[in-house]
Amino acid sequence: MLSRTADCLFWLGRYSERAGNVARGLAATFRMAMLARPLSADDEWRALLIATGSEPGFREKHGHVTPEAVVQWLTLDMENLSGVAACVEAARRNARTVRTALTVDMWEAINDTWIEFRRLDSSIIKGDRLPGFLDWVRSRALLFNGAATDTMLRDDAWRFVHLGTMLERADNTARLLDVRHAAFHPDAAGDAASYAQWQAVLRAVSALRAYQHVFHARLQPHLVAELLLLRQELPRSLLACYRNVETVLEAIADANGGTRGECHRLAGALHARMRFGEIGGILDAGLHDFLTQTIDQNIELGQHIGRQYLNGQQP
Repeated sequence: MLSRTADCLFWLGRYSERAGNVARGLAATFRMAMLARPLSADDEWRALLIATGSEPGFREKHGHVTPEAVVQWLTLDMENLSGVAACVEAARRNARTVRTALTVDMWEAINDTWIEFRRLDSSIIKGDRLPGFLDWVRSRALLFNGAATDTMLRDDAWRFVHLGTMLERADNTARLLDVRHAAFHPDAAGDAASYAQWQAVLRAVSALRAYQHVFHARLQPHLVAELLLLRQELPRSLLACYRNVETVLEAIADANGGTRGECHRLAGALHARMRFGEIGGILDAGLHDFLTQTIDQNIELGQHIGRQYLNGQQP
């Protein structure tokens, strides 16, 4: 496969996944801000900016954090490359470039989303209309993922789309957990505020019901962290994501002469770190340090994938 085609497929997967992730995070933050005390509501919106990696750009443009400004920045502002509008635009641009490598269902999922998005006006994110808009964005991301899973041949085209999706998903899970890491400290108070934090993290990855199925218990911080980090049953856990990343990279290498590089070593190391990790030790050593290192290694992994297989790094 040409590196430019692989590059577009990889970033198609990343941008589509990112749009859905931002919508999930916004929905969870909107709910938390409604429940939070007035003095802590702004902290919820700031945490979301940090989780999406877009706080510096927001500060440069808006300065002060307000719910209205954050929602605008993360949804309709094209200057924010991690916002929903920019992700939809970038996903469609990449899809159009490699349209012949996609199935009809995949192209229609992306193109129809782009067409419908361009018809929306700014009132769609105002007041009570915001939750419905976020549900729509999330459903469109799910539609694309479903189309890819159900209709693509399991060849290199599938592998690069899936690789981008899994790498973006791992980054999102780590960031969402990291911005609330204080609530998972062994000495943290197990009060109503902490409980709401644990619940918000689970909602942001659509895993609240999954937690109940796995543990059959009230929310407990070490179990929430274990689910998101080390449980392979959850598709958005770091273990599940890195297991898929390693598997896909191995398949790409086998299908293209067997040459392996630093990206394969780093993917294997991240997978092993989650596979053999123990939640008690992670929390005792410091969840924030663990997640910061993981996020940094995830960025490094993406860079090495770019050097090994892709045409260049898109933002």
